[in-house]
Amino acid sequence: MTDEMTDPRSKHHDGEFENQEQEQPGLTEKTEPAPDHGEDSYVGHGRLTDRRALITGGDSGIGRAVAIAFAREGADVAVAHLPVEGTDAEDTASLIEAAGRRSLTLAGDLQDETFASSIVDDTVEAFGGLDILVLNAAYQKDRESFASLETEEFDRVFRTNLYGLIFTARAAIPHLRPGASIIVTSSIQAFNPSPGLIDYAMTKAAQVAFVKALAEQLGPDGIRVNAVAPGPIWTPLIPATGWPAERLAEFGADTPLGRAGQPAELAGAYVYLASEDASYVSGAVLPVTGGKGL
Repeated sequence: MTDEMTDPRSKHHDGEFENQEQEQPGLTEKTEPAPDHGEDSYVGHGRLTDRRALITGGDSGIGRAVAIAFAREGADVAVAHLPVEGTDAEDTASLIEAAGRRSLTLAGDLQDETFASSIVDDTVEAFGGLDILVLNAAYQKDRESFASLETEEFDRVFRTNLYGLIFTARAAIPHLRPGASIIVTSSIQAFNPSPGLIDYAMTKAAQVAFVKALAEQLGPDGIRVNAVAPGPIWTPLIPATGWPAERLAEFGADTPLGRAGQPAELAGAYVYLASEDASYVSGAVLPVTGGKGL
């Protein structure tokens, strides 16, 4: 990251977003403008040297930005992703390896308990251990009304955002030693929910409870548990959410900074929470929202 002072209102894309649609989960190459994951800007300072990390949903968006930052801070990084996101995952792996660190891509669906648990064992086998777990994968879809919310759809949201998170965290805990860190990607939706994202917002609120309860439980073992709560961040998930053109165009414009955030602007929060700088931080929810209150 640069030390040069910039105006946060205009640091990244601050205009309207063009109309575009994608199928879930959304792919980077089809997202316009291309999200900034910190490929050209993030500079590491050795804060995670020789740590071993697993990031769910690490192929694109926030997950890719975190993977890049972790690798440039000295960590080996495993990335779990859906099979359809294979190209994005390979691109992320290349960026990890370009930083001189080991990468591992793990394709599957976190709704499946066997896969969600096996990614922990695969990471431990490849890297010799696990020090940082980032539970980032999520699914969201705009809902016309609560009355029309299909059981299959909210089941997918809950199984991806909560069940998968629980399966992976449960498998990871026996491998974590004192000093390890678990970081959950929650959302401003946990505190300020949008009606059209009611099921997604419910899972994000549950994640906050998960973080606070697990931090209490694992604190005596020297393991820290925290969350980052992003506001509107421009990732492939956004054009795949199903919003109408007028809402997509104004995405992020209602923040005090007047624009959507970029994945690169989240990376530092995850690095901080994973590093020794946050050794006394546990049970916290760190907002990165462009000024929108939780």
